[in-house]
Amino acid sequence: MEWMKHPRLFRCIVNLWPPFLGAGIRVTRISKDWRGITVRLHMHALNRNYVGTHFGGSLFAMTDPFYMLMLMHLLGKGYRVWDKTATIEFVKPVRGAVSADFEIGRDRISEIVKRAADGEPHFEPFSVDVKDRAGEVVARVHKTIYVRKNPE
Repeated sequence: MEWMKHPRLFRCIVNLWPPFLGAGIRVTRISKDWRGITVRLHMHALNRNYVGTHFGGSLFAMTDPFYMLMLMHLLGKGYRVWDKTATIEFVKPVRGAVSADFEIGRDRISEIVKRAADGEPHFEPFSVDVKDRAGEVVARVHKTIYVRKNPE
């Protein structure tokens, strides 16, 4: 899909994706080089839980695809990249907007390329903090991404 290669166009389209749109999830930034993404979640009636705080499923959904998508773009077609596992730790209940910043540095990509060079599956751990407006951590998500170099 050609539109997936362009960060600005991808951001516009993903913000219209029904699971994100309905949950109040917005991608606010994708860097031109795909090394950074920022996602926000606004609180509204459809993403509150029984006690009036953010529904945990929405907090998890706002973090779900981004490390995988970033690695797919950063590594290119020569690699298979999939989500392998994910866990979420709820640190404190929250009302109001929250955000998560995903970043992958050049050194990290170089390390992944080296580890995956033998063509065997490699499982890369990532973590991202979901923070409230004051910058306090409200949830922490741990992801494991499957990376394998395609056979030549």
